[in-house]
Amino acid sequence: MVGDGLNDAGALRQSDVGISVSESSVALTPASDAILDAQEIGILPDALLLARRARRVVMVSLGISLCYNVVGVSFAVAGTLTPLVAAILMPLSSVTVVGFVTLAISIAARGIGRRNGT
Repeated sequence: MVGDGLNDAGALRQSDVGISVSESSVALTPASDAILDAQEIGILPDALLLARRARRVVMVSLGISLCYNVVGVSFAVAGTLTPLVAAILMPLSSVTVVGFVTLAISIAARGIGRRNGT
C-alpha cells in the first residue's frame, strides 16, 4: 500500500508493506513501514526491487546459518568438538552471516544503481 499516511493510515497499518509518501519530514506517520520523499516517487519500483532482493538474501543467510549449526551440532554430538573450538566457532558463525548479508545487499543495491545510471 502506498499513500500519504493521513487519511489512509488504517490501510497502511493493515497492509503487508505500507509506504507513506510525504512532502515534508514533519508529517511522518507511524502507520507505515517506510517513508518516501514525494520528490523521489520515481524510485519506488527500485525500492520494491531491493526489498525483494533483501528478502532472498535473508532466506539464503538463514540457510547458511542452519547448515553451519547442523554441522557444528553433529560434531558436538559426536564428541569431536572441544568447548574451546565451539567458543571460537560461535561468534565466527555470526560474523560470517553478517558479512554475507552486508556484501550481498551491497551488491544488490549497486546493481539497481547501475541499471538506473547512478
